[in-house]
Amino acid sequence: MKKYVGAHVSTAGGVQNAPLNAMKIGARAFALFSKNQRQWRAKALSQESIEAFGENLKKSRIEARHVLPHDSYLINLGHPEEEKLEKSREAFIDELERVEALGLDKLNFHPGSHLVKLSKRESDYERKVEEVERRCLDTIAESMNLAIEATPDSSVKLVIENTAGQGSNLGYRFEHLAYLIERVEEKRRVGVCLDTCHIFSSGYDIRTRESYEETMRLFAEIVGFEYLSAMHINDSKTKLGSRVDRHHSLGMGEIGWDAFCFIMNDERMDDIPLILETIDESIWDREIEALYALQK
Repeated sequence: MKKYVGAHVSTAGGVQNAPLNAMKIGARAFALFSKNQRQWRAKALSQESIEAFGENLKKSRIEARHVLPHDSYLINLGHPEEEKLEKSREAFIDELERVEALGLDKLNFHPGSHLVKLSKRESDYERKVEEVERRCLDTIAESMNLAIEATPDSSVKLVIENTAGQGSNLGYRFEHLAYLIERVEEKRRVGVCLDTCHIFSSGYDIRTRESYEETMRLFAEIVGFEYLSAMHINDSKTKLGSRVDRHHSLGMGEIGWDAFCFIMNDERMDDIPLILETIDESIWDREIEALYALQK
């Protein structure tokens, strides 16, 4: 089995430093932000930075397909306000162009949030939630199609990350992911990143062999493994179905080690980036080693 494990590494001093930081922890894959994730605007990548990134990537012996850029946390492709939605769409297209410039082929992103406050006391609460979520998902799908249309010569895949479902974040059900994929016109430009903490927090159990296989059966049936492009490997501080997104170091949370053993021995997770976003970067090198040690 060919597993490619790494972590979301720092780009302090420039994106060209990301491959070097990945090398330091013994990573065979890595994730990065191509710009400051807390700011809307950023300078265009210089040709010098782009070339240095490529040189350092070769030095790291990590292949471009095992690199997983993440977009800015500010972007909300399902924003209900037109002006803010347009701002998010423009920023997202910029992110795609930056990823393309670096010679990479994926952009990981959170689907979006509807930001509508609903009261559970309302008699038709469930119907209103479904209506609001569907409207937001339609907006996200439209945003994705517009981004693809704006980058017609690009091969960068829009990789949708499942979420814990905290607040009004969508993507916490496999059905949400399938709904978006169904509405993306150019299927070769869409993929999925499964986050283990988010899977668990949103209510899909992966702690035992039986529950893991059932969750993966549902994913295969509803979404399809042909769309699985990456994974985030995290334990969870919160309990099953909490809908609260709190990552933990491997084996120290509510998920435990067995789930990660199942993943490391599952051929369906071969040849994609498996990225740590655990809370203590000082032990990432040991977590990477521990994951590889789980292979049988």
